[in-house]
Amino acid sequence: MLDLTRVLLHARIPELPNPYFGKVRDCYDLPPSADHPGGRRILISSDRISAFDRILAAIPFKGQVLTQTARYWFDHTADICPNHVLGYPDPNVVIGQHVTILPVEIVVRGYLAGTTSTSVLTQYRAGHRKLYGHTLPDGMRDNQPLPQPIITPTSKAFDGGHDEPLTADEILAQGLLTPAQWEQVSAYALALFDRGQKMAAERGLILADTKYEFGTDASGRILLADEIHTPDSSRYWLADGYAIAFESGSRPPSFDKDVIRSWVAARCDPYTDPIPEIPAEIIAQTARVYVGAYEAITGQSFHGDTSGPTPLDRIRANLSPWFV
Repeated sequence: MLDLTRVLLHARIPELPNPYFGKVRDCYDLPPSADHPGGRRILISSDRISAFDRILAAIPFKGQVLTQTARYWFDHTADICPNHVLGYPDPNVVIGQHVTILPVEIVVRGYLAGTTSTSVLTQYRAGHRKLYGHTLPDGMRDNQPLPQPIITPTSKAFDGGHDEPLTADEILAQGLLTPAQWEQVSAYALALFDRGQKMAAERGLILADTKYEFGTDASGRILLADEIHTPDSSRYWLADGYAIAFESGSRPPSFDKDVIRSWVAARCDPYTDPIPEIPAEIIAQTARVYVGAYEAITGQSFHGDTSGPTPLDRIRANLSPWFV
């Protein structure tokens, strides 16, 4: 039984240096040291849930679920691609090498799916067949497997900007990546996605698409950063039920993380109106979805860490060695 009172709304810790507070993560940059001349970053995943360009609520254990799901995948893909992880001092916390994020977000798609303006399905429905430098055949149906997985890169928008579709030629022409960097991140992304699809299939899941963020360390080496194959960065479908859904033209069954989004959108214009108070049962339902996703993806039981008076107290204690 989840203790729904265990919520990490924020991780504002004044004793830690150089803070950066994002929508769902609270981060701190540690200064360079002899062992880490490029510096290190403390990334703390809160339980905040973001949608419609705003924070909607805090979901108990969401931050821990996402951190531990990413940990599972970082551990199972380190032989393919080096990553930024140096350690996990707390279930919600990653200590990572400081990396300079590359200005291209690498999205890999295995299916004609998606809902955003940059998705291949949205563009395909609009009549486009040449997408992101790839040419797709006529006659494809919603959620159909692509002939082979493709990379659909977008510009990496910072400071509230919007991602824009890119082709490999545009990436090189604009100098966003060097030819060697593009070749390397492309090879890493396709290999990571192949591993992810195969491992997901063993768990009765379909990894339809995902996004990766890469960065460079102080020496220029490319590292996988941020997260990998979490339910927030990836589209998973349940293999049992996909064929029936595809034949009927309906959406394949998946982890329904849109519980809160749907509830809010049905009651207001979430981009302009005040957000109504979200009922406790909706919060609890969303928490169960995240925990269920963790268990389905990893094949491991989720054990929420309930040590310490509060999650923030526990995190402060575990991060005290880095206080300044």
